[in-house]
Amino acid sequence: MANSEVTNETQIEETELENEVEQEIEKASAGNRRYLRPREIVAFLLTTFGQKNLAQYVESNRQFFMISFLGISGKAYGLIVFLESIYDALDDSLSGLIIDRTRTRWGRLRPYMIITVPIWAIATMMLFTTPSFLGGSGVKIVWAVIAIFAYNLGMSYFGAWNILLYNITPNIKERDNLIATSKFFELFGVWLPSLVSVLVTFLPKWSKGKIGMESIYTGFAVAMVIIAGGTAIYGFFAMRERVPLASREQMQEIGVIESFKNAFKNKPMLISVIANFFNSFKSVGGATESFFWLHNTGSLFNATIAGLFTGLPNYIVTPLTPKLIHKFGARNTAIGAGVFGGITYTLMFIIGYQPFGAPGAKWTGVNMVLNLIYLTLALTVCGLPNCVIRVCQAVLQGDVYDYSEWKYGVRNEALVQTVTNYFGKLATAVTGLLSGLVITAVGYVAHTDALGNIIQETNPSVLNGFFAVFALLPAFARLFFGLSWLFFPVHGKFKENMLAELEARRSERVNKLDEENK
Repeated sequence: MANSEVTNETQIEETELENEVEQEIEKASAGNRRYLRPREIVAFLLTTFGQKNLAQYVESNRQFFMISFLGISGKAYGLIVFLESIYDALDDSLSGLIIDRTRTRWGRLRPYMIITVPIWAIATMMLFTTPSFLGGSGVKIVWAVIAIFAYNLGMSYFGAWNILLYNITPNIKERDNLIATSKFFELFGVWLPSLVSVLVTFLPKWSKGKIGMESIYTGFAVAMVIIAGGTAIYGFFAMRERVPLASREQMQEIGVIESFKNAFKNKPMLISVIANFFNSFKSVGGATESFFWLHNTGSLFNATIAGLFTGLPNYIVTPLTPKLIHKFGARNTAIGAGVFGGITYTLMFIIGYQPFGAPGAKWTGVNMVLNLIYLTLALTVCGLPNCVIRVCQAVLQGDVYDYSEWKYGVRNEALVQTVTNYFGKLATAVTGLLSGLVITAVGYVAHTDALGNIIQETNPSVLNGFFAVFALLPAFARLFFGLSWLFFPVHGKFKENMLAELEARRSERVNKLDEENK
């Protein structure tokens, strides 16, 4: 009898020891475990593709359409974007708290992938239409205000999809690989919007005036909404969330005020905010690209020709970026990419956009070909760090979320994203205001012919102003973006130790939940 009891005790001890060993092995291997199914990867990439197409189209053409076809002034457009950005920043403060505290059978983030579709879909159509009842300038401004505000309202909640990237797998390596893959896939998201310049250049001629430029922009908006909406809905059904979250009770214990305090005390987040604030100034140059290509070079089609080549290196650079990050770290890679971009854009401005032929002369004959070849090469070199920066931004943002969870014990990405967005909206307000004001500042006034097509500008001072915005603001943005990351603390040994401790905490939380459910 005694031997039987001893044997049972020994078996129990051995079983407990085996369980402890299994738990330790599970903890040790958690960082190498793969979570993502092929279907989820495809869904995430398709959603990325759809949203990139929509965002690229709206960002590249909204200002051009509203000033050229809706008929509002550059000053009015800039003021609308400025005011909208301030409102949007306040709205994001509310949306972040709501998203962080959302708990549904479908997860915390996924529901926002579909419930926001009608809002930004309708708003997108408003951005690229000019109904006949829009008679006076005041009515047109009201239309623009409603469209811009509604679009950003929908996107402020749809932004939860971006955070999903950091929740569908707790494996850091798997997450970083998905980031790099998605950024590579985003490159295909600029193909469809690039066709706009081809269509608006040739379709009015081929149709013999039956189809105008305005109709092409409107039709393209419909296509972008269908693609973006369809991929978002598919992504909702195909993906799931896996990173353990704090319960509602735990979130309530922290409180709203304390949550904001923790977010603002998050040093990595503040450095990220500053870096991205500077980087956002590149969008002013991007918003005026259509003006530069049409008026300075003579045709929007030149942008398409250049784009066929300037984006090619990205298909090589993007897959190499994870190797750069692995060797140098995301922080150092971001610093190098930013400084490189700042220097190259500055050199392009010094050389000018037409070094071949007489200054100020129109692009014609051999000089036109040589100038286009030069500008394409210059933009290719300037754009080499673009995808590197995008991948580094996403990886470093993940470090910000991980630091927040490690420091304060709660994973509240939406709130951190809210504070980040607050300053991002401030940057958008500034750049949006600038993008409208610079058009007015250079002295440009839009003129159209009887068919509604844009008449090319010939004033040298206006053309020089377009090019200065096109080149110098991206140079400023890239340089100060890179330098800001010098102060980012999550790197090297500190990051390694932080992730190891964080992994142990997550495993402990999961084990505790398993015990409570038994």
